[in-house]
Amino acid sequence: MELKFSFLEDYWRFFLEGTEITIILSIFAVTVGTILGILIVLIRRCRIKPLKWIGTAYVEFIRGTPLLAQIYLVYIGVPTLFPGFDFPDLVVGIIALSMNAGAYISETIRSGIEAVNIGQTEAARSLGMSSKMTMKDIILPQAFKNILPALGNQFIGSIKDSSIISTIGVADLMYKTQIVRGNTALGLEPIIVCSFVYLIMTFVLSRVLGVVERRLKTGDRK
Repeated sequence: MELKFSFLEDYWRFFLEGTEITIILSIFAVTVGTILGILIVLIRRCRIKPLKWIGTAYVEFIRGTPLLAQIYLVYIGVPTLFPGFDFPDLVVGIIALSMNAGAYISETIRSGIEAVNIGQTEAARSLGMSSKMTMKDIILPQAFKNILPALGNQFIGSIKDSSIISTIGVADLMYKTQIVRGNTALGLEPIIVCSFVYLIMTFVLSRVLGVVERRLKTGDRK
């Protein structure tokens, strides 16, 4: 069997455009997901039980259902429940990925917070800091430093998970790859190129995160 990659001369822009959309989806998913994750952690740590139950139910629902189902719940559910209120496909993808990432990031942040020595909180409170100030200025900065590798893994996971968004017509890397396959009648070669592009993105990101992590450790030693 002979592999043919001459199609790249005519279709390389398809992969480039798809990669741009994939990166946009991943950046928004992790950024919004991190903000959402922090809010979920705060909700689950509050003293109001109904709010704690809502936060816990949200995390359990997201972790217990497939991402594809969550995408369709946003894609089909919102227009069905709220007629006339429709999101563009790209926004649907961002919302679904952010909701999914938020649940997993909240669990990561929660474990990071619990890993911070309780003495840090007691010392801050003894200095007259409120619980909100203690969380914002003392606990969360240390927690984020501890969970940076896990957040990096979530970012890498979001890059790969974004491929599922192609099912609703978002022109990400996987969607563009399917177009190339249809236009060229090639089954394997476009998938190989697509996989290689995903590998490059995740490899570069993992190396960047490794550098950041080493610099943080160096700063701690100093």
